[in-house]
Amino acid sequence: MTEQQQRPVLPEDEHRPRMQPTRSSTLVISYLAALAVAWLLISRFYAEIPRLPWAPAACAAVLAVIEGYCAVQTRARVERRPGREPVAPLVVARFVVLAKASAVTGAIFAGAYSGALSWLGLEQLRLGPTAARTDDLPMAAVGAVVSVALMLSAIWLERACRVPPSDDDRDLPPLP
Repeated sequence: MTEQQQRPVLPEDEHRPRMQPTRSSTLVISYLAALAVAWLLISRFYAEIPRLPWAPAACAAVLAVIEGYCAVQTRARVERRPGREPVAPLVVARFVVLAKASAVTGAIFAGAYSGALSWLGLEQLRLGPTAARTDDLPMAAVGAVVSVALMLSAIWLERACRVPPSDDDRDLPPLP
């Protein structure tokens, strides 16, 4: 590329947002990778691992509820609804970082629990029920559902942090 073809660096380029919304492809790839790894590890080491614990699912459920609540409150404050104080920009930035991390974490845990759930279910059908598999199946199902709830509430919080376009923004050309 010659110097004439290169796009000049404009001062406004320095101030463009660097963080992009969480991509669905990132979440799908994280989910599928975790599902595959969980399936392989559980199929190989199921006899040696302890029972599935309830604590990670409980933590994910609490975090999903908190992020859902924050999404509702933040959206109202960003839109400056009557009776709501404006939200500080640093708080919104922190919420976005939390939401992005929680969305990916939720996808990974959903994939891991889904891998465990599918392997346990197929083994139940193939070999018949055992006490260990019967105890782990409900926990894997709850973990998968709660992890998906965490991912969805995180995406909701991330979207709640978007600033609605002002009248001045509508006159500007779209960003590339």
